[in-house]
Amino acid sequence: MLPFQKASLSAGVWLFACALIGCGDSTASPDDAGGADADGNGGNGANGVGGSCCGEGGGGGTAEGGAGAAGEGGGGGGEPAPCGSFPTFEDGLTPSVEVHVAQNGSDSTGDGSDGNPFATIERAAQEATAGTSIVVHAGTYDGGGFIAGLEGSATAPIWIGGAPGEARPVLQGGDNGIALQRARYVVIHDLEITGGQANGINCDDGSDYANADAARFIVFRDLSIHDIGTGGNNDCLKLSGINDYWVLRTEFARCGGAMAGSGIDQVGCHRGVIAQNTFTEMSGNGVQCKGGSEDILVTANHFVDAGERAVNIGGSTGFEFFRPPLSTSEPNAEARNIVVTANLIERGFASLAFVGCVDCLAANNTIVDPERWPFRILQETTSEGSYTFLPASDGRVANNIIWFSAAAVTAHVNVGADTNPESFVFQNNLWFAHDDPGGSTPSLPVAESGGIVGEDPLFVEAAAGNYALEGGSPAIGAGVGLTELSGDRDGACFVDPPSIGAFEGGDP
Repeated sequence: MLPFQKASLSAGVWLFACALIGCGDSTASPDDAGGADADGNGGNGANGVGGSCCGEGGGGGTAEGGAGAAGEGGGGGGEPAPCGSFPTFEDGLTPSVEVHVAQNGSDSTGDGSDGNPFATIERAAQEATAGTSIVVHAGTYDGGGFIAGLEGSATAPIWIGGAPGEARPVLQGGDNGIALQRARYVVIHDLEITGGQANGINCDDGSDYANADAARFIVFRDLSIHDIGTGGNNDCLKLSGINDYWVLRTEFARCGGAMAGSGIDQVGCHRGVIAQNTFTEMSGNGVQCKGGSEDILVTANHFVDAGERAVNIGGSTGFEFFRPPLSTSEPNAEARNIVVTANLIERGFASLAFVGCVDCLAANNTIVDPERWPFRILQETTSEGSYTFLPASDGRVANNIIWFSAAAVTAHVNVGADTNPESFVFQNNLWFAHDDPGGSTPSLPVAESGGIVGEDPLFVEAAAGNYALEGGSPAIGAGVGLTELSGDRDGACFVDPPSIGAFEGGDP
């Protein structure tokens, strides 16, 4: 069992070890397929794994750093990592060889050396073997590159990214800024990607839907992906069929349009960590997990004007795009065990949407001025033919601060048809209508335990965007202890009992 998976679904007990694991809009995009889409256009997919913050091994490994899932090398075991850190398989490793890419390079006469570089990442990838770093020097390059079958190893991954000490190289334009298919043990880092017509990065399993090993062990870190698409369902980072992966410290902005598109769209992805990223001016969603996605942690991110749903926990996916393929003998779900903690969510129409998600958690988030709904419980994929789907059910909403305008919010929890809202648990949330404290009482589908209503959480300086807690805040120490919690939005450890909201205000 992975450290973030539940020991007992019936008991609702989650054993989530600090921070390793390593969500959907209302339409399925062509790239959900990962391979050729319905129009015959190429799609894509990829992934990653490592250790937890509490000394767990990677990918199901032991605390001693044992083998990961399916016999792959585990991530860092041994001593627990600090709260707010996210160990990956690349930690402590260095490349054995460098292959260089530069604007003055040549794919025909270059040899990949620093003095005689290649001109494109695709050409450099042809020379890459386990342990290679593809070093992309500063400059602007044409997007649209496609790389298939790039494979490192647990002890010798392949890196693709900017040169140390130089400005991020820019991948400009193309269908996708860069596309990876059936990649394993790959690190994508320190790139700026903009102007892609379909997606910024598209990473997939090559439509090998039933093969959990097709695309695994991928890190995306320290990237800037912005201004992507043609005004429709276009994503900054499109992941299809990826297992064991991290997305860390990346800036996402202005991807998609017309209430569609996501910062990160995950279709049939498993064991992922989405941490310490920023999402700004999105159209559809900040983060989406759908199509059979499971065991994903979304933590310590900052969402600002993130569109229709800052985090879409579930969604709507065409039956043929689920990973693994849908079962005809067991009930299916758009998403399971998605954990959303310690995020700061400013504005957007809906902050958190449980959409066909089963056994999902939203805890210790600070939600500021949702434009319509703090929470939604919806069902967009229903049983049909030989496929049975579970309704959105068994969700938990705990320790969140909801700081809202009573004049703007139309419902505290928007509940749609074909859901099971009675199975949800609400506990120890703080609700404060800053324009009408007397109107702070939420209307919820079930009674809440331990809630705080109408008390100012006492942010340090809300007008300046500082939502840390002042001393004396009623949120300090007022949360319920959860095994899923580790670091807060700033990486500080939550104490026991924790503060409510994304920022721990108590003494360690």
